[in-house]
Amino acid sequence: MSTRSHAGRARLLTALATAFTAGLALTATRADAQTKKSAPARKTAAAAAAPRRFVLAADGNEARYRVRERLMGHDLDNDAIGTTKEITGRLFVDAQGRVVRDSSRIVVTLTNLTSDQARRDGFVKRRTLQVDSFPTATLVPTEFRGGTGTLPTSGTATFELLADLTVRGVTRPTVWKVTARAEGGAVTGTATTAFTFKDFSLDQPRVPVLLSVADTITLEYDFRFVPETAPAIAAPGQGR
Repeated sequence: MSTRSHAGRARLLTALATAFTAGLALTATRADAQTKKSAPARKTAAAAAAPRRFVLAADGNEARYRVRERLMGHDLDNDAIGTTKEITGRLFVDAQGRVVRDSSRIVVTLTNLTSDQARRDGFVKRRTLQVDSFPTATLVPTEFRGGTGTLPTSGTATFELLADLTVRGVTRPTVWKVTARAEGGAVTGTATTAFTFKDFSLDQPRVPVLLSVADTITLEYDFRFVPETAPAIAAPGQGR
């Protein structure tokens, strides 16, 4: 074989080797870039899947009852509405977005329920709710259902909340329609449910000024949950 043929063959082999090496380098670069690109996504997914603990904020919470009634001397029905802002509670959502029942509870103080009629308030608290013996109502969330199926981490979400409600010593399962929105780390929104007086063994009001009272009670709850902060650990020698 001639010297010219050997030289040509050598150049061809060198070109192939160079192309192969460049291909390996390009593949490695793309793989490294893909790894770096997916790393933040994995971190974001991990953060979104982390358990979330909330407590009720100091403001932005109000519970209301609403009952349709007709008063003597009035031609039209109107809503009797009683409100309270004395509410405490916490909510724990696990890494799968499910509510943790044993760590979630909302307590509403009933002794300061207020409407536009002092006489109504006295009757509701003394006779209907018997607040001297049962000063609070308790809601224990058990499950998120439908819609997004959990509290939103951004934007607005609608879903149902299954929860055990205790009123005047009687506990019944209830279904709440919830609209919630994420506001920074907080979650705000409104939840509503309805049931009858009989469901909780409550007596419908029967007083002379009332011509009629609907059998359905609607509960409305405006809520604002904020992230729970860990309690501060006292330094050695402090707090004694």
